[in-house]
Amino acid sequence: MPEPREDDLFRESTMTFGEHLEELRACLFKAIAGLAVGFIVGLLVGGHVVGFIQRPLSRALTKYYQGQSVEQVQKELEKMKGSDRALPWSREQIEHLVLEKNLLAEEVYIDPDEILRELKSAYPSQYENIALPSHAERSADDIRDRFVRLFLWHPSGDDPRVRTKSLNAQEAFGVYIKASLLVGVLLSSPWLFYQIWHFVAAGLYSHERRYIHIYLPFSLGLFLVGAALAFFVVFEPVLNFLFSFNRSLGIDPDPRINEWLGFVLILPVGFGIGFQLPLVMLFLERIGVFTVHSYLSQWKVAILVIFVLGSILTPPDPYSMSLMAIPLTFLYFGGIFLCKLLPRKSSPFDDGGVAP
Repeated sequence: MPEPREDDLFRESTMTFGEHLEELRACLFKAIAGLAVGFIVGLLVGGHVVGFIQRPLSRALTKYYQGQSVEQVQKELEKMKGSDRALPWSREQIEHLVLEKNLLAEEVYIDPDEILRELKSAYPSQYENIALPSHAERSADDIRDRFVRLFLWHPSGDDPRVRTKSLNAQEAFGVYIKASLLVGVLLSSPWLFYQIWHFVAAGLYSHERRYIHIYLPFSLGLFLVGAALAFFVVFEPVLNFLFSFNRSLGIDPDPRINEWLGFVLILPVGFGIGFQLPLVMLFLERIGVFTVHSYLSQWKVAILVIFVLGSILTPPDPYSMSLMAIPLTFLYFGGIFLCKLLPRKSSPFDDGGVAP
């Protein structure tokens, strides 16, 4: 094997396959060690994280059942318009109770005779003159006809329907571990990104490695911005959109905490990865794979690829796909602007020249 020349610019990037594997092994070991430290810290705050990640789901469920309460009470008011009964509320009063006072209505049927029987038992002196038929004197049809339909109002936070549920005893523990792992990933993400880019740098030429120090902080920042956008902006609109189908089909949602946590993990990670697009575009333009002209000439194809990517990185519904694809479309043109703002310097090898 010939010895590398002294003026060979690529001698520092010459690595054997075994050396690449060794570099990969070292980076993986360091990344896993950093993740383990973050996971240990996550175990200390896992309970708070589980409560925190349930908030978007609880708000969406509350909104769903608020709308259901308004519709149920409104239907009862419509029925009462044709009867002699006085209307107890207007629609505006119902919406005030539900939306501003955070009360939910639960439809129940009661038997007035049973209430009077209980009152007579508790206060015999006050209700001794009231005669009530015995159970044997009433047929099933009589009991049914005497039922009175009522709405019980209670705070939305006390409604069990707006709380996530578990299917078995060990599921809560599994959710706690997953939430702690999520905290570990977030805390160790700077170290994980550093190891990823360190491994990438090992396969680059010496004149390309300096870009790693520029791309690393931007890469981490874009990932965190994408994940934050998913959690604080995208979750509730997506859940409201999905729950609207439940309402239209007459199916009440009954989410499980484990399934919700999987949704929490998928969407922010997908957004974080997707938001790397401008940086990837700049990097590929820097090393000469693409040019600004090729980005501009193929923008229609790029947008199609972005929407396909959005369908892969998000749950299978058009709303979440669009909420990812639309920002990525703007980021694509932002990547083009970034390439123009920071044009690639000419390489000594572009025209067959020799490095100085």
